[in-house]
Amino acid sequence: MLLSIVRALVRNLTTVPAAVLRSRAAKDAEVLALRHENAVLRRQIARVRYEPADRVWLAALSRLIPRDRWRQVFAVTPTTLLRWHRQLLAQKWTFTQSRRPGRPSTAPIVKQLILRLARENSTWGHRRIQGELTNLGYPIAPSTVWEILHAAGIDPAPQRSGPTWRQFLTAQAHGIIAADFLHLDTISLKRLYALVFIEHGTRRLHLAGVTAHPTAQWTVHQARNLAMALECRMNWLRFLIRDRDSKYTRSFDSVFEADDVAILLSPPRAPRANAICERVVGTLRRELLDRTLIYNEAHAHAVLTEYIHHYNGHRPHQSRQQLPPDSDLPPTPATVANLQTHRIRCQPVLGGLINEYQSAA
Repeated sequence: MLLSIVRALVRNLTTVPAAVLRSRAAKDAEVLALRHENAVLRRQIARVRYEPADRVWLAALSRLIPRDRWRQVFAVTPTTLLRWHRQLLAQKWTFTQSRRPGRPSTAPIVKQLILRLARENSTWGHRRIQGELTNLGYPIAPSTVWEILHAAGIDPAPQRSGPTWRQFLTAQAHGIIAADFLHLDTISLKRLYALVFIEHGTRRLHLAGVTAHPTAQWTVHQARNLAMALECRMNWLRFLIRDRDSKYTRSFDSVFEADDVAILLSPPRAPRANAICERVVGTLRRELLDRTLIYNEAHAHAVLTEYIHHYNGHRPHQSRQQLPPDSDLPPTPATVANLQTHRIRCQPVLGGLINEYQSAA
């Protein structure tokens, strides 16, 4: 479109020098001939259609001809010529970015930050969130924060629900231990049960025992053995998470309540309430039980004990910044070892089912 207009203007401008250099009599005769031709064409054509290049050219020539002569020279009315000229000016001074009247709307990133603060802090109201935004360099009115929360369906702070299981477990991780049963089948299709405990803070895994008949008395006995084994750390534990299995009796709870450990019952059919213990059960199945044939109780206990020793002493954990549960060292930046000068030593575990790797100079 623009290229065609430029071409038409250049073509018309090339005729200007020739018209200027002609004699006055020849130009007058040509003008009279053109006027007569226009009069003939106006009688035959009801409406003349002009291209954009034609409009630009006629609008430019109108600045050189007196206005009282426009009606005799041009085939359009003076009003049309002025309208074309105004359109040219409007195209020159048109701003691409139009601004709506009123205050600018809140940026989407600020809205996301407001919703995040409300989601992560259930006790914060709109004024508390507004104050936090001001400290972060986002000044905003409290009423605007309230409107954003209301539009997102978030209730005021006193009416919001309490912390979720995930929030509770994260806040109390160092004082929580969880218990769960997992079942495994021997090579003769005999069902065995293993009772495992895991500390949330360190992810340290404990095997209480393996049996084919997990009675309530057996469960209490294993709880007492674990309490004695964890005597040095029982002062740190404050909660025990377990499901509502009938094998967990009142005597089982009393073993931990004697050390001031409160019992938290997970809701029925809600594995996410005991997610960390459920996940370690899945890890035991994927990395060990699904890849090993179990002969009897003694074999199951030996295999699980060896794997748990690897789990606590060597296996890295994302929640501990790739440190094993038994490591008390703070995480340090990884250093790239020169494999030409350092030899990597492989230590097989469980007959080569799992391997541990260490750097040997």
